[in-house]
Amino acid sequence: MRELIEAILPTVLRPSRYIGNEINAVHKEWHDQLKVAIAYPDLYEIGMSNLAVQILYHILNARADVIAERVFAPWGDMEAALTANRLPLFTLESWKPLNEFNLIGFSLGYELNYTNVVNMLKLGRIPLHRTEREETDPLIFAGGPSLFNPEPVIDLFDFIVIGEAEEAIVEIIEAAKQTTRKEKLEALSKIEGVFVPGHSVTVTKRHIKDLSSVPYPTQPIIPFTEPVHDRAVIEIMRGCKWGCKFCQAGWTTRPVREKKLETLIDQAEEIVKKTGYEELSLISLSSSDHSKIEELAKELATRNEKRRVNIALPSMRTNSFSVKLAHEVARVRSSSITIAPETGSQRLRDYIGKKMTEENIMESVQAVFASGIEAVKLYFMIGLPTETEEDLLEIGQLARKIFEVGRCHTRRVRVTVNLSTFIPKPHTPFQWERQITINETLQKQRLIKESIRQKFIDVRWHQAEASFLEGVFSRGDARLLPVIEKAWELGARLDAWSEFFDFDRWLKAFADCGIDPTDYLRQRSKDEPLPWDYIDSGVSKEQLIASTN
Repeated sequence: MRELIEAILPTVLRPSRYIGNEINAVHKEWHDQLKVAIAYPDLYEIGMSNLAVQILYHILNARADVIAERVFAPWGDMEAALTANRLPLFTLESWKPLNEFNLIGFSLGYELNYTNVVNMLKLGRIPLHRTEREETDPLIFAGGPSLFNPEPVIDLFDFIVIGEAEEAIVEIIEAAKQTTRKEKLEALSKIEGVFVPGHSVTVTKRHIKDLSSVPYPTQPIIPFTEPVHDRAVIEIMRGCKWGCKFCQAGWTTRPVREKKLETLIDQAEEIVKKTGYEELSLISLSSSDHSKIEELAKELATRNEKRRVNIALPSMRTNSFSVKLAHEVARVRSSSITIAPETGSQRLRDYIGKKMTEENIMESVQAVFASGIEAVKLYFMIGLPTETEEDLLEIGQLARKIFEVGRCHTRRVRVTVNLSTFIPKPHTPFQWERQITINETLQKQRLIKESIRQKFIDVRWHQAEASFLEGVFSRGDARLLPVIEKAWELGARLDAWSEFFDFDRWLKAFADCGIDPTDYLRQRSKDEPLPWDYIDSGVSKEQLIASTN
């Protein structure tokens, strides 16, 4: 097998996606350890930017009784080469076939990656459905944000992990050491945060109480191919206190938990020394909410000044303090900054829980342009509950106001308006709301585009058909798995990539399965049973309903 892989690598685009052997990668001799494949259902450069992959790889390989290796979705040319040469999908570290592992865990953060899971299991020569697997087959599991409603793909997995996995994965390893498949599943069903179909009835989200006490990868793998985010990363906190009604991450990662200042400084020192990265990013859902953010950022900037390491502060609240702090600690000045007003009108911002006033926005913009930045990216949602045409037109008005502020500072000002379609997500106050149709999305996009018509304001948007599918699967049920499988049979792969996405395949798959996808976009009654009701995210339905007011 190794000889065949070596022969096909020069024939595919970016063979560095498949060769392994990167700096800080872990290679172990195969003996009687438990073998775990960490699977990410997208390309290498996307998966290697995923913090969960690096965290689990670090925790598992720190154990002498476990071998953990990585596997990613192949590009089309590699899939064709594997098929032509009758080779199974393999892991990077050992080039071993996927079906030789004891456990295969998928990280799922985007619904349009579901066909990639099917494809990877098929290429790995693993029975697709949990009911088809036999004693010698690997146990297949998954975790990640998409699994807060696992129903569309639940039958692909032997078990799922709801919530945070750092502590649960250790208990999963111990359960997987049981003798028979039945014994393993029974042991897994007793772990908090783990749902085992056929064994569990409900599941409560697992969360880490003390972030400072759990392992963190300060010696992460350095990819050969440039990943989407090519930088060192320190996670400084989890959770978000703001309660935007549309934000699934904000509601499902509660409560807010900070890492201790001394822990963060130690981790930052270690990761800079062990990687050689020239940028260190302090990440969370809202980094400026960390109680020690100013002290932390300035301390790290001072320590890393001579090393020429830039300190980056993404995900900061939009206010002048955040802007000034980000630029005070940055060695390399950003060429642009991102602001997410979400709506053009104050009325709608107030309704959706986006605690940001136009005064806040304009104050931030003034600080941004005064610091020398010439480009501002603005993120808005369309199709929000109670939205009117006037709300949409106010997007253009706000963009023009920001542009005019920029013109006072530089003649090279550029403003980009990014439009995404609102998707009602499970476990949010808006989980019962209607999602707009493709035609409605296109009409709203066109209205905003035509209302701006200014040379230096660029309007971009997410593909309406992709948002439609994301909405269908976000609130879908078990009837959708045959659709996913049919779409895969028709050639659906890597649907998150525009060069692969073909909406007609999906329409045919829905038609062949006798399912009207628009039914999943409808408004739900507050007393209607929901497919994900058996999952306790830590926030009750009553709390979500109360938050809709």
